[in-house]
Amino acid sequence: MRKTVLALTLCSAAVMADPAFIATQHGNLKIDTVATDLAHPWGISVLPDGQLLVTERDGRLRYIDKSGKVSAPISGLPEIVVAGQGGLLDVLLDKDFASNQLIYLSYAEPGADNTNSTAVAKARLDGQSLKDFKVIFSQTPKFDSKYHFGGRLVQQADGNLFVTTGDRGSQREAVQNLTTLIGKVAHITPDGNAAPGNPFAQDKTAQPLIWSYGHRNIQGATLDKTGRLWTHEHGPQGGDEINITVAGKNYGWPIITYGEEYGGGVIGVTKKPGLEQPLHYWVPSIAPSGMLFYQGAMFSKWQHNLLVGSLKFGQLVRLEIKDDKVVHEERIRIGARIRDVEVAPDGAIYLLTDEDKGAVLRLTSAG
Repeated sequence: MRKTVLALTLCSAAVMADPAFIATQHGNLKIDTVATDLAHPWGISVLPDGQLLVTERDGRLRYIDKSGKVSAPISGLPEIVVAGQGGLLDVLLDKDFASNQLIYLSYAEPGADNTNSTAVAKARLDGQSLKDFKVIFSQTPKFDSKYHFGGRLVQQADGNLFVTTGDRGSQREAVQNLTTLIGKVAHITPDGNAAPGNPFAQDKTAQPLIWSYGHRNIQGATLDKTGRLWTHEHGPQGGDEINITVAGKNYGWPIITYGEEYGGGVIGVTKKPGLEQPLHYWVPSIAPSGMLFYQGAMFSKWQHNLLVGSLKFGQLVRLEIKDDKVVHEERIRIGARIRDVEVAPDGAIYLLTDEDKGAVLRLTSAG
């Protein structure tokens, strides 16, 4: 699918005070700072009691209560490589968390000789500790790299998981190789086996965990109302893209891209038969991270809009979708690097700002 020329609206106000108020096309936002002084917060989930569970990239998992109090680090995490873009990444509650207290975590897992890769584990959250910690996914092969871990986690209604990965920054040739888990979306059961129906499960020359391939660095993933997987990924210099990510499809990296080498230089071509065109792409890059379809009571005119965080421009990007095409884009300037987006049961929106002293922000309607 090809990109459509869009009317783009940029709201230029930024967070300058607490609370801050920002005008958008569909009403005003109130932005409150819930918690501060977090070390590069990366993933957020809302617990049934209204508390937040937040990861810090430097290897800490914490509660944040309704008053904004940040807990001591939760114990029971494994050894984590904290370097460059690596560290403790996403956190996801199991769909049956209320009865089983299971959570899933993605992180940079150490290997031999200074190598590392993306891993996913599940554990039972028991107060201030994790119990029954079990690694259920480990990206192979491992490399000595600080870049492109991917790491977003999504759970389907049947309990199976999607795990996003990246090309590790220097392993472009491995992305198109189906014997590796480099630059792939993996589809696994909660125990880490290949999920039923995986497209390469019967191919003895391919990794059975693979769902899709040809990805550079996926840091946003979500399901639409029909259960389809949508992802976005970082392009190089330009060429960030959104895809409906279908089993067995090849999304082209590094053969096709709308980006270029850092500092200039051609990478491949923009299209080629057999390789998927992005549903939407950005040039210049917005550095997207975190993504979900809004389904909440608070912002009625945002229903089923796609919300994407922007690291580079410090924005929340709102995309209106019609017939699987982006028909309108609004950029709401927050004023800090947005790493993740989450929605509370009341429809309020939580944002994580990825800074040395990052914050949790809460967006509500201001009329």
